[in-house]
Amino acid sequence: MNKSREIFEAIPKTHNCAQSVAAGSGAAERCGELAACGGGRAPGGLCGALHAALLLTPEETHEALCREFEDVAGSTLCREIKAIHHFPCAECVELGGKLVEKFRK
Repeated sequence: MNKSREIFEAIPKTHNCAQSVAAGSGAAERCGELAACGGGRAPGGLCGALHAALLLTPEETHEALCREFEDVAGSTLCREIKAIHHFPCAECVELGGKLVEKFRK
């Protein structure tokens, strides 16, 4: 389990999916701006974990990052990930954290 998922699953719950990816990736200062990006409320209906990963990685990596995310989660959109693909939020958070590690370098 990676740090992003650990933060997301901590009790009491203090971080949404986007905030968990940011905090777990060493960018806790971004948590305030990501407070409204959980539960399908990230811009364009994106998964919040993916949205945070995109904020923390260089723009030239975004196409590849989105493709990898979609290959695993089934979509980049929160509603589709949950309703159609039944991919758990905690796994989206873990995936987002791993992709930040991979593409931030």
